[in-house]
Amino acid sequence: MTYGRKGHTATVLRNGKVLVTGGYNSTEQSLSESELYDPLADSWTTTDTMHYARSSHTASLLDNGQVLVIGGNGNQSYSLDTVELYDPITEKWLLTGTMIEGRNMHTATKLTNGNVLVTGGYDANNISLNTCELYDPVNRIWTITDQMNQQRTNHAAALLIDGRVLVTGGYDYMNEPSRTAELYDPLMKNWTLTESMNYARIDFTASTLMTGKVLVTGGYTGNEVSNTTELYNPLEGNWTETKNMNYPRRMHAASLLQSYNILITGGHDDIVSFHSTEFFYIVNETWINADDMNDARAMHTASVLSDGRVFVTGGFNNDTDYLNSTELYDLL
Repeated sequence: MTYGRKGHTATVLRNGKVLVTGGYNSTEQSLSESELYDPLADSWTTTDTMHYARSSHTASLLDNGQVLVIGGNGNQSYSLDTVELYDPITEKWLLTGTMIEGRNMHTATKLTNGNVLVTGGYDANNISLNTCELYDPVNRIWTITDQMNQQRTNHAAALLIDGRVLVTGGYDYMNEPSRTAELYDPLMKNWTLTESMNYARIDFTASTLMTGKVLVTGGYTGNEVSNTTELYNPLEGNWTETKNMNYPRRMHAASLLQSYNILITGGHDDIVSFHSTEFFYIVNETWINADDMNDARAMHTASVLSDGRVFVTGGFNNDTDYLNSTELYDLL
């Protein structure tokens, strides 16, 4: 890439290209620069610059093919309320109103009706929020929806097969990692608590499997970096522990492959960043080590391309360098 980045986003567009936005550079400044990776040409090109520098933001691919970028840390404002749309046809950014509340380290989940649900995050005073908002991409407007039962930052959200959203963990109102979980119902537009995870977690991943269950991996528990994993069953509303990963990891990435297995890449154990990667096999719920990455990295992105390969960008390594390197994992 042109810029070393961590805390950025990477979105696979409908044309197969990957849009990378924002993130922190090596001087801990948020970036406004965006760039495009073309897998066919194996090349990068710069594209239009966002109106605001941002990191710890979110990017969502909308039904119309545009990319919605929300909030994040700005260089002059801790929690941005600004929102922008990237149009892959014109390769331009367009401001699209503002959220009702500025936030960073939040989640953004595209619902089955095309709307985007935004939850939690830190406000401008570094306080975790329980507020939630809905973005309507057709009318380009924001509306407040029901508040979560708990304030959350650096949490995870997973869209369930039935259209509900499962939100788990994160920092609570005391800025401590939480093990609680709750469900958002888009039809009723309300939140209900469900059974708590077995472990409190931040800096973890949550992935919806083809079975309908949600796999949660690793993270920081408040005492240690964890290699534990657990599965949420939406039909029974409960959590069960499954086999541990081979390495404790936080700030790693999880990719749902075309085989429906999960690939975990990199991460950090509070001492070093990892080259290592591993597979979660959905059939027997076991972990198998995979090929190491060329660079150790955490706070990177991992995107599944249209041809099934996994594309990894940026992050930071053991020398605290902010990486501009990228690599492709071929499963064949």
